[in-house]
Amino acid sequence: MTLVVQKYGGTSIGTVERIHAVAGKLIARRLSGDDIVAVVSAMGHVTDELVSLASQISSDPPDREMDMLLATGEQVSIALLAIAIHEKGHDAVSFTGPQVGIVTDPVHGKAKIQAVRADRVREALAQGKIVIVAGFQGATADGQITTLGRGGSDTTAVAIAAGLGADVCEIYTDVDGVYTADPRIVPAARKIDVISYEEMLEMAASGAGVLQLRSVEFARNHGVVIHCRSSFNDHPGTIVKEVDETMEQAIISGVTYDISEAKITIRDVPDRPGVAATVFTRMSDANVNVDMIIQNVSEDGSTDISFTAPKTDLTRAKRAVEEVVSELHARTWSVDESVAKVSLVGAGMKTHPGVAAQMFRALAEADVNIDMISTSSIRISCVVEGDKVEQAVRALHTSFGLDADEQASDMRTLSGRGE
Repeated sequence: MTLVVQKYGGTSIGTVERIHAVAGKLIARRLSGDDIVAVVSAMGHVTDELVSLASQISSDPPDREMDMLLATGEQVSIALLAIAIHEKGHDAVSFTGPQVGIVTDPVHGKAKIQAVRADRVREALAQGKIVIVAGFQGATADGQITTLGRGGSDTTAVAIAAGLGADVCEIYTDVDGVYTADPRIVPAARKIDVISYEEMLEMAASGAGVLQLRSVEFARNHGVVIHCRSSFNDHPGTIVKEVDETMEQAIISGVTYDISEAKITIRDVPDRPGVAATVFTRMSDANVNVDMIIQNVSEDGSTDISFTAPKTDLTRAKRAVEEVVSELHARTWSVDESVAKVSLVGAGMKTHPGVAAQMFRALAEADVNIDMISTSSIRISCVVEGDKVEQAVRALHTSFGLDADEQASDMRTLSGRGE
């Protein structure tokens, strides 16, 4: 008998008809002999609608009350799905995140899972029931409702899979798997059959929206195999797992982009030890996730510091920056929300020189200017003008031989222009 955790996103259960379809999938899997736990998100755009309702009442609602509000979306989904399974003559039980023992830290809006106490799930499975769990939510040790941030249902599913020792965690979405680029921008993008945790982490961090970053991180840390696949067909998707290091890997696995960040620049900061620490300690204290950072060469004892941060954190970031500017006697500061980030990701670039050169050349030929650059051992990211990010993605996808009409061998070697 196989223990399978499946996650269904809002699109997958967005209508009554789709809820019945998911119920049928779960029943079929249970009848095949598997134990099944389904983690579900709120239906369709319910979360956005709840956020909109709150914004009509307050421009700055308390984080705790927002968590209380948003957690209701998943509670509707789990109850309706369990009802649909009962209607088809099978046994199911629904649980909220707190009911199944998902314990989080107290950071409202983007809490982190600290423990999963899955005894109630085990008991229900032992009774032959299909278990339905609300994604995206948990509770602190003292019982305060929390939410895990956008895409948090992926993390819930992986955490439940880890807690139960599941054989696989299947993440069902509205796409067939992980692609070499967003197919809406690059029609020639190809589905990736198998990808390493390391590469998937970088892709998720740099804008690929198929899997939430923290879910991949959790999977890697606990050895959970993820199968990312479509809710609307039975085709194999993308397997995310630890890849054998002896296997030859593509130089570039994919091109990602992110339009969710803004660039903040603080000008004429005193160039002395401890200044950067002051700036980013303030960002940390404000719970702002800083991504790329660049500091200019000092001139006349002062310098500029630029960094990127999520637009969703901008209100807190602006308050923190104002305090820093005043404290450090910096000249001024600015925010640019019209930027975007484009990234190349691939484990093969560790051993292949010339990737950065080819990337920069491809962007130059596409008339895309580079504002900031950040690298890791398997990723190169550039901040570019937001209105040129799509042409940047297409140019890089073609330049590195990722288009669907290219031969597979093209994935293994750099073009001569990159050397």
